[in-house]
Amino acid sequence: MKYRKLPKSSLSISEISFGCMSLEHEQQHAEKLIHKACDFGVNYFDTADLYQGGNNEALLGVALQGKRKDVLIATKVGNQLNSDGKGWRWNPSKNYILEAVERSLKRLKTDYIDIYQLHGGTIDDPIDGVIEAFEILKRQGKIKQYGISSIRPNVIAEYARRSDIVSVMLQYNILDRRPEEKVLPQLSSDGIGVVARGALAKGITIKSTSIDYLDYNHKYVDLLKDKINVFSIEERSNIQTIVRWVLHNKMVTSAVIGIRNIEQLDEILGTINSPLLNQKEYKALSNVLVPNRYSQHRG
Repeated sequence: MKYRKLPKSSLSISEISFGCMSLEHEQQHAEKLIHKACDFGVNYFDTADLYQGGNNEALLGVALQGKRKDVLIATKVGNQLNSDGKGWRWNPSKNYILEAVERSLKRLKTDYIDIYQLHGGTIDDPIDGVIEAFEILKRQGKIKQYGISSIRPNVIAEYARRSDIVSVMLQYNILDRRPEEKVLPQLSSDGIGVVARGALAKGITIKSTSIDYLDYNHKYVDLLKDKINVFSIEERSNIQTIVRWVLHNKMVTSAVIGIRNIEQLDEILGTINSPLLNQKEYKALSNVLVPNRYSQHRG
């Protein structure tokens, strides 16, 4: 496994990291996946207090007992579950963040969170209050660093300008290249790491029947799939090829990939030893479609 340093911090993150949201709530099965990932050098595990009503954090906390010093835990805050357990509401208030972290720490069975992230965000949020809450938690030692999980350029720009975030988790893949226009260059310039989710684009590029994706008609998706097939070889599957495409961009610190079963994990871990894309392959894949752009929340 190779690691990339998260700018503005001392943290080095595995190029491939584990998105826990897809885990089924069965402890033994989850531990098998998580432990194998650790054995192969995966050191970054991403969860959220929203996932399975907090049970996802609890699942991860148990699985990482005895391994805490070797891993980085990232979780998220801002979506407050309703008292009846049905649905949630957006609550980015300072007081809620300070309260919610205590529950996350308890479920994760740890006394600190490596990266605490705002789980979304709008331009109308009390941004100064959010930042103040994160700074308080950092001074208290309950979190090491903080970041945001967002695809909104205007929100990302505000936090980049006004806070000491070290990372932004955003969707980025070969079919969603919207961050390339402004967001990735800005974050790179500001020394803020990028944790890319959705690297597999919901598996659309490997499914037999194509569907529309964002602003791409399924016929254009077919064109991309054909090109992926050209550059997928015995030593690098289609899935590994598209993960390699994401990691080819050095502005990306890590690709967070959701894992459900051992077969998926084995294929994703196989990326570690798969051949890198050369520049010709990367450009050929990138040139199949015109990169899309954000149409909303542009600032």
